[in-house]
Amino acid sequence: MTAALIRPRSVLPKLATWGLWLFGALLLVFVVAVPMDVAQQMIFSAVLFVVALSLRRRGGRVVVLTMMGLSLAVSSRYIWWRVTQTMGVGSPVDFVLGTGLLLAELYAFVILALGYFQVLWPLNRKPVPLPADRSQWPSVDVFIPTYNEPLSVVRTTLLAASVIDWPADKINIYLLDDGRRDEFRAFCEELGVHYVTRTNNNHAKAGNI
Repeated sequence: MTAALIRPRSVLPKLATWGLWLFGALLLVFVVAVPMDVAQQMIFSAVLFVVALSLRRRGGRVVVLTMMGLSLAVSSRYIWWRVTQTMGVGSPVDFVLGTGLLLAELYAFVILALGYFQVLWPLNRKPVPLPADRSQWPSVDVFIPTYNEPLSVVRTTLLAASVIDWPADKINIYLLDDGRRDEFRAFCEELGVHYVTRTNNNHAKAGNI
């Protein structure tokens, strides 16, 4: 009897969650596909703008998800309009250029959606404290690849890396110079940074690392 009473309690929250997701999906389809004239579109945009402004000062997971939903709704409505209202068959040149632009916009929309999916529900990991004994701290290697950047630009990066708050015997800084420049070598020797070059420049900075 007890098991029979407990089971519905564990199922109901899941059903409620799926129901909310289904309702949200149907609402999104309605918002995206419903036709609007210019005045209605202006009112719709103004309402979304006011809602976004009212939420931007608040924090919390619900607010973040709501802002993501508003962004996806507006972007989806634009994509729907582009596909259904602007892709008329004209000259071959117009069709090719219009299709290319649409594909670029679809690519940007997919990247936006995937980006939101990646940060939809991040894990709240707590930092692990380091041991009190510094001899047990891990060693850190810092790689700074460079090719065409002038020394005035790389100098700042090297100086910043050299003052990282980490035990000096536990950190190694390497300047990976694909330009093979003598002034870089001299500055690294002055700063106490490892200077590394290679005989070719295959695969650019990825190969340099």
